[in-house]
Amino acid sequence: MGDSAEKAKKPSFFKGVKAEFKKVIWPDKKSMFRQAVAVVGISIVVGVIIAVIDLVAQYGVNFLTSL
Repeated sequence: MGDSAEKAKKPSFFKGVKAEFKKVIWPDKKSMFRQAVAVVGISIVVGVIIAVIDLVAQYGVNFLTSL
């Protein structure tokens, strides 16, 4: 008995998903490019910061273990 109610819900679910995707405002190419460049740039900067912190921590541990 519950099977027919579940089958009726699935098409309405996918219709709802389709309706929500139509509401999405997709960015234009220029905006997408700028955001991608920003993500790559910030990722590089954060990677460099983490590498510097790692080198400092490694130097500190090596110094402490050599005492």
